[in-house]
Amino acid sequence: METTGRLGVRGVAAATQGVPAEARRSVDGYLMADFPWYGLDEAFTGPRWLMQVGTAADGIVEYGSTGHGEEPSLRVETEMDQQRFTVVVTVAGRPVRDSADGTGKLEATSVSSAAWLAGSGLLSCTWPTRMERALRQDWLDQQTALAWELADDLAGEAWSGLSLPVDGVPADFHYRESEYGWVLAGSAGQNVHIGAYGRGMSAYGLGFAVVKDITRYDA
Repeated sequence: METTGRLGVRGVAAATQGVPAEARRSVDGYLMADFPWYGLDEAFTGPRWLMQVGTAADGIVEYGSTGHGEEPSLRVETEMDQQRFTVVVTVAGRPVRDSADGTGKLEATSVSSAAWLAGSGLLSCTWPTRMERALRQDWLDQQTALAWELADDLAGEAWSGLSLPVDGVPADFHYRESEYGWVLAGSAGQNVHIGAYGRGMSAYGLGFAVVKDITRYDA
């Protein structure tokens, strides 16, 4: 049975699909968070941009994403294999708690939460635009359900281990590849979980670090 927490995460993730970049970019929500944001470390010198934060019903910021490289496009003339980007998802570590209206419970966040958000994020910017419209939603629903199942089974064969630096310290991540790109997820210090997804940029050479000034991403 899906809980309020899972429905909330899936709802916000779905709401970001197809939203124009200019509509998503606002640093205000990021500044309201009570946890640090993560992005690629200083070894990455390319463009950085904001996406969108996710909030609970009471307005508390629960997670958000920062983009690096070339912003992915769903335009038909843009080939997926020409895109080069990495998106880093930061998820606040939360325990099981009451929903804002007091009628249910919100799930505790975990590495699986970060894996789910990263997996669904990859789908939102790489789904096959040339597919017939009548089939597109069915495909997206199937792939979204699969992304959730994979996130729920991080010990499964679909995932491999990958060690990457977080604030200069090696950290363990769960990693998987698909024809659409790659996804990884793990935990960082300061009670947060990190997810990431991308295409055209190898995950093996990445490093993550706390974003010292989130307004750097506010294009």
